Amino acid sequence: MQIVVNVVIFVAMVLTVAAMAAPLMTDTQLDRTLADKSAMQRHLRCALHEGPCDVVGKRLRTLAPLVLRGSCPQCSPQETQQIRRTLAFVQRNYPWEWAKIIRQYG
Repeated sequence: MQIVVNVVIFVAMVLTVAAMAAPLMTDTQLDRTLADKSAMQRHLRCALHEGPCDVVGKRLRTLAPLVLRGSCPQCSPQETQQIRRTLAFVQRNYPWEWAKIIRQYG
């Protein structure tokens, strides 16, 4: 019985670590999201605390301020690259929202 419990705990730990290491969004999914105006509006409302957040929005809202400040020790290299890319996209394509983000997080 103890062996079964230990195996279950080990499997749960491995799945948790794998989920933490896996990116929340692939580069292809990011491209699709950036091209989808309604998805971008949802994420921007989330980032500005003006609307609900999904899992990706919550992670972005947590990590983006760190990336903006130039240091995100808990970000993977892929997350850092994707967040920088997203922030540059918002800066170019959503200037009013970008100004709000800078006031809120900058």
